[in-house]
Amino acid sequence: MENNKSNYSYDNVIEVTDTDSSRKYLAKVFTWMFVALGVSAATAYAFFANITLLNLIVGPTGFTMLGYGVLFAPLAFSLVINFGFNRISYTAMIGLFMGYAVAIGITLSILGLIYTAGSMFTVFLSASAVFAVMAVAGYTTQQDLTKFGSILFTVFIGVFVVGLINFFMKSAQLDYIISIVFVIIMIGLTSFYMQMLKRIGAGLEYGSEESKKLVIIGAFMLYTTFINLFMSMLRIFGNRR
Repeated sequence: MENNKSNYSYDNVIEVTDTDSSRKYLAKVFTWMFVALGVSAATAYAFFANITLLNLIVGPTGFTMLGYGVLFAPLAFSLVINFGFNRISYTAMIGLFMGYAVAIGITLSILGLIYTAGSMFTVFLSASAVFAVMAVAGYTTQQDLTKFGSILFTVFIGVFVVGLINFFMKSAQLDYIISIVFVIIMIGLTSFYMQMLKRIGAGLEYGSEESKKLVIIGAFMLYTTFINLFMSMLRIFGNRR
């Protein structure tokens, strides 16, 4: 009589759950986020410590043409990364993300001329703590934040446009109000993005070009949220020189 029993053993087969997949994805996302933060920190220090480099950005009468270019470069990088996902390769995506981090780092070096090092460090720690708490809240909450996040993102676009206009109007009072609103928006978006990335990671098939690019997109989103949170808090709580 023919024996149809399989001779294969499944004792060593490991089942990958949605939770495991999400954690694996988020671990990669945070790794790239920390790499970008490191690039920004190194760039900021290099420009702040070298007066020759700093003079390329800020002149006796204010920002140079290159300085204005650097200030608006993150917006250009952001648009390319967000809208060019399907056309850009994984390697190019990394290059754009690192270029974005460099541009942010140069901007942070300029802030070093305005605020004391001590207050910048204190605000950075405070922003990190707030970001971490809200990231955990977004990861663990069972409430669907999709509608909440959509509203926050819409408000963010509106406030961002007002901020661009105020950059030329130079209203200190309006800048203070914008900074407060930005802090509130970034706090909410941190939780929203964490929940969204958790869900993306749960259904991700690893190894493809698209999955690798989604890691960079996730890191870009969290990095941008943290930087906006830090800079907004700095404008509110930072001690000027």
